[in-house]
Amino acid sequence: MNVDHEAAARELAEARDSGRPCPPLRGRLLPPGDVAAAYAVQQCQIRGWLAGGARRVGAKIGLTSRAVQESFGVYEPDFGVLLDRMAVPDGAEVPVDRLLQPRVEAEVAFVLGADLPDGRVTTVDVVRAVDHVLPAIEIVDSRIAGWDISIVDTVADNASSGLFVLGTTPRRLADVDLRLAGMVLSHAGEPVSVGAGAACLGNPLHAVAWLAGTAARAGDPLRAGDVVLSGALGPMVPVTPGAAYEARISGLGSVRVCFEGRDE
Repeated sequence: MNVDHEAAARELAEARDSGRPCPPLRGRLLPPGDVAAAYAVQQCQIRGWLAGGARRVGAKIGLTSRAVQESFGVYEPDFGVLLDRMAVPDGAEVPVDRLLQPRVEAEVAFVLGADLPDGRVTTVDVVRAVDHVLPAIEIVDSRIAGWDISIVDTVADNASSGLFVLGTTPRRLADVDLRLAGMVLSHAGEPVSVGAGAACLGNPLHAVAWLAGTAARAGDPLRAGDVVLSGALGPMVPVTPGAAYEARISGLGSVRVCFEGRDE
């Protein structure tokens, strides 16, 4: 059965609230496969969250790996919003039942010190606007059963957002080469994902420039104070209940998150 934007948003909300994932949306939204329709569903959800008292604190970028883009048959990233209630303190313990199908990935977080209102954003514009960068762990999640997602499904589902954890050691851009910054995400002292800044559109700065231009052209530009999660530096990892994950990014330091539950 086909669903409109509002109905799709309600279906995703019900999945989130009930803890029971829903079927994929890609074949039921009209027109089928339309990414613009998926963003319309995302906007329906955002309006509801804000009306319910949530506060928008930034944005996240997804699909920044060329290999992942090719697997989706798309050639640019996607994006979603970050809300205040998604933020988790560094080192905190997260109840696994707060999420449906959580996975973790390590990223560079940018905190803006100036607006980026122009639709033609360059890397230099981003460098000038960034106040500082931080190591981050994004806890991605999907309301779609079995992570059976296409570009339409993930965009509608707020780019598969869940929670995010920021480190507490701000660094200036001038002090780190983000393209060459190596990343190790570990669990119980063993690496479970490795990568580098170059895996994120060649440099996380490129991802932020893409988002800033896209957001400005859509009439909702990035603003001073926004947090921007720039995209994964390595493969995402399914969460094990009871596990702790630590991400170390060279030049940026580390960030850690734990999950409640018994290690299986």
